[in-house]
Amino acid sequence: MAIEKLCLILGFSTASLCLKHVYVRGVLMIEKSSAKPELRYGCPEADQLLINRNFSVGYSYYFRQAKWAVEIVDPDKKDMDEVDRLDNFRPDFRVPKKFRANLSDYSGSGYDRGHLVASANHNDENIQNSETFLLSNMSPQAPRFNRQIWRELEAAVRKLDDRQNVLETYVITGPIFDFFESISMIGESDRNGLSVPVPSHFYKCVLTEEKNGSLKMWAFEMKNAALSEELAAYQVTTSYIEQRAGMLIWGNLTGPEIEKEKNKIRRIWRY
Repeated sequence: MAIEKLCLILGFSTASLCLKHVYVRGVLMIEKSSAKPELRYGCPEADQLLINRNFSVGYSYYFRQAKWAVEIVDPDKKDMDEVDRLDNFRPDFRVPKKFRANLSDYSGSGYDRGHLVASANHNDENIQNSETFLLSNMSPQAPRFNRQIWRELEAAVRKLDDRQNVLETYVITGPIFDFFESISMIGESDRNGLSVPVPSHFYKCVLTEEKNGSLKMWAFEMKNAALSEELAAYQVTTSYIEQRAGMLIWGNLTGPEIEKEKNKIRRIWRY
């Protein structure tokens, strides 16, 4: 039976499915937990797919952190200040121990546990906010980067999502390791036998679905350091991020119109 037909019978579409399927004794098995709204426009490759209630993470065993994290900002379009930030940082025990970052890796490292999916994007309910504090959603970030320009970009994306013409805002975020630069490590002195590389840069790609049916894209790349320019100074094309991060962004969207959008630097919205 074709995957598309089986998906139809099960009640979900391949368009929203990050296809994970195997044959067990000749029977096709599909993991329905991968049918997540935030994955409808694409699910890049990763060593492990971590499905959360309101966002998904593609985890890299090699880098001991996410390769990407994708979300729909405030998916229910509720008031976004209903619960307090929980700050319950903790390991993600779904990740095998030998690849799992721990609190001890960050302790005394001089780096923040930097969110990929922002806590403030998901604070309608306690459980929703709590999941953003899993270490699988963290990367080592320079404090002045995390607390200044990165926070400013996160807030700007929420402003974009608040615009009347925007139906939904999709965001994919992750680290970049530029091997032409020296790579620092954290967690080398603790006892868990694991260290975590510090990304040289971070990317954030944004896609909005507008009321008129159009799709618009923005992309940003920022060095993991104290930065002082306006957000527009860090804009790049989505295609550039695909090359830098080594993966397809919004890979379920195809055609000349999409390629044109991926190669465009749109003027940043008012934030």
